[in-house]
Amino acid sequence: MYEIILIFLIAIVTLLTRAIPFLFFKDKTNQFIEFLGNVLPYTIMPMLVVYCLKSVDILHGNHGLCEIIAVGSVIILHLWKRNTLISVFSGTLIYMLCVQVLFI
Repeated sequence: MYEIILIFLIAIVTLLTRAIPFLFFKDKTNQFIEFLGNVLPYTIMPMLVVYCLKSVDILHGNHGLCEIIAVGSVIILHLWKRNTLISVFSGTLIYMLCVQVLFI
């Protein structure tokens, strides 16, 4: 029962932290918030790439080959299709296939 109450409370707090800014700033426009909305997606993606590739060991195992293939496929697919969802999901699928099938 303790776990169910904990999950419920975490879900409520998560919902409130996401909903409260929309309630307070519904009719107001803030230039700083608009600036962050325009800039943050382009700054978060490189940070996520660095975070994902920081533990790749090029001296052992498959030498980061799966990661290189996946990152290359994401870049090529994004330049070709210009669709972030397709490129990221395809890159994830290619990485998982590479790890699970090619380099067992």
